[in-house]
Amino acid sequence: MKIEIWSDVMCPFCYIGKRNFEAALAQFPDRENIVVEWKSFQLDPTIPEVPQHQENIYHFVAARKGISYERSLGMHQQVVRMAKDAGLEYHFDKVLVTNSLKAHRLIQLAKTKSLGEKAEECLFYAYFTDGKDLSDDAVLTKLGNDIGLTNADVKEALTNPAFQQKVEADGAEAYRLGANGVPFFVIDRKYAIAGAEPGTEILKVLQTAYAEWKKDNSGLLQVAQGATCSPGNECTH
Repeated sequence: MKIEIWSDVMCPFCYIGKRNFEAALAQFPDRENIVVEWKSFQLDPTIPEVPQHQENIYHFVAARKGISYERSLGMHQQVVRMAKDAGLEYHFDKVLVTNSLKAHRLIQLAKTKSLGEKAEECLFYAYFTDGKDLSDDAVLTKLGNDIGLTNADVKEALTNPAFQQKVEADGAEAYRLGANGVPFFVIDRKYAIAGAEPGTEILKVLQTAYAEWKKDNSGLLQVAQGATCSPGNECTH
């Protein structure tokens, strides 16, 4: 059963949602039958690579949303507590705000090498915990190396327009499916979860969706077992 997850590496609730999803999946007995695909969703493509207040996310959000610095600070402190409950450590004092397009391009290339989840995890941690500048090509190259990509891979991701097109296509697809924000989980194209729901709630939806998926695909799972030989010349009767 396929689960598609739209997220943005600058979205604090997406990282929390990832952890909650992982907690749910760990409790799901048929998780070996689950295929997860990460998809791109740029929350704000208009942000410059080096925006005003890049080094102070509290000022950045206050100016962007038209709220006071104090309110922005309080909002971020609340998110830090939510992240801690999910087992994450956010350091907003270190965050460097930037446009997330380069990060998404890197994720899109990583997906072609079955490294999509590793890329998501690495970039989330780099942004929210380590305070890395995700607009810096050298930083992205190092992060790409950390997950198993070559320097040439990273250069390809950042220069080939096909990867930007993939980012944009993912975003357009999310909107068609009714997403108004992220994280956005789509399960078997029948169920959707909007936002960082608790793991217990995600698990309930997984169980319901999987029961239906298994019923719909039961004909594919019925096997009359006879004498067989498997790779390695192991034969059984």
